Amino acid sequence: MTSFLRRLAALAAVFWMTTPSAMAAEASPQVTGNNAWMLTATALVLFMTIPGLALFYGGLVQKRNVLSVLMHCFSLTCVLTLVWLGVGYSLAVGKSGGLTGGWSHLFHRGVTADQILPSAFQMTFFIITPALIVGTFVERVKFSAMLLFSVLWSVLVYAPICHITWFGGWFQQKGVIDLAGGIVVHITAGVAALVACIMVGKRTDPHPPHNLPMTVTGTAMLWVGWFGFNAGSQGAATDAAAMTLFVTHISAATGACMWALIECFTIRKPSVLGIATGSIAGLAAITPASGVAGPMGAMLIGAVSGAVCWWASVKLKNHFKYDDSLDVVGVHGVGGVVGTLLAAVVGTAAFGGSGDFEMMPQLGLQTMAAVITAGYSLVVSIVILVVVRAVCGGLRVTEAEEREGLDQAAHGESAYN
Repeated sequence: MTSFLRRLAALAAVFWMTTPSAMAAEASPQVTGNNAWMLTATALVLFMTIPGLALFYGGLVQKRNVLSVLMHCFSLTCVLTLVWLGVGYSLAVGKSGGLTGGWSHLFHRGVTADQILPSAFQMTFFIITPALIVGTFVERVKFSAMLLFSVLWSVLVYAPICHITWFGGWFQQKGVIDLAGGIVVHITAGVAALVACIMVGKRTDPHPPHNLPMTVTGTAMLWVGWFGFNAGSQGAATDAAAMTLFVTHISAATGACMWALIECFTIRKPSVLGIATGSIAGLAAITPASGVAGPMGAMLIGAVSGAVCWWASVKLKNHFKYDDSLDVVGVHGVGGVVGTLLAAVVGTAAFGGSGDFEMMPQLGLQTMAAVITAGYSLVVSIVILVVVRAVCGGLRVTEAEEREGLDQAAHGESAYN
């Protein structure tokens, strides 16, 4: 009897170990650890938009417009989540190859359980990229125009560039380097921001930032969130992800130091706004190269981006007189280009990188991808803004509403009593 019971127990144990629930319970520590990291990275990237970007931008505008900026970031998070669910995932990821992923996964049809975590991670990129553009036309754009533009732009510009860069499309097939979005996020958004600020027009009454502590708080949140943005793009909790996180931090710190150093020579005082902006420049520039750069390469990218983005945000903008309110063009657009090109340099063994390519051919590929992306974003953004202007009866609020402030004019509320 005892022998029979033992055999019965052994058979039951074998049966239980082969059931799906048991097999899931016995998942390897590596898989469990990778999933835990990617869940964390997904939360970190969402944290970059709300509250990070919202506070960063909110502190830079006048106090009569701070709620409108927070509303832009918050509402885009909500609306673009639904757009991603409906069409964004299918077009951006979908079927490998081609210019888009196609229409076969509308509303996540056919997306299996093991694909949900990668979808959620990519969704946070889909959200933050149009939100970056908001900073270029704050304090004078219509809320309806901002929403419609962001939805159309995310589908028509972001999704195709995302697909050809990361999900089996032409850039990826050619070997273009862009780990986390120098091309997909920063160049697309930076070029669209330039078009938007010109077509919307200048602010009637620009003022200095109303709350720099808010901006610095948002900067710190963006900096920490960027670890999920870049290291999460490695897709697993690996040594490569650790290096990506490390070089991301180094570039941010170097960019901040470079911007502050330049201000010491130009305006004789390092500003809080300057050091915060310099860190964002370093973060934007390291993004495409963070999968191949070593520590010394990260310092190089941080130093170059700090200097070049300062020049673009201070000198170039003033020379051409376009009102890029919060320096989306100068920091994200220019920083994305700097990092995309320098990825071909810092990824080589000579600079301590881990890339397996020759510098000059790779630089040609990177340049080609940057030019095509910039040209595509430029043309399609112009078309979208023309359509939005017609549908919304203009892109910007009236002069009276602008002077009143968008908090009251658009939302009927005030941030401060």
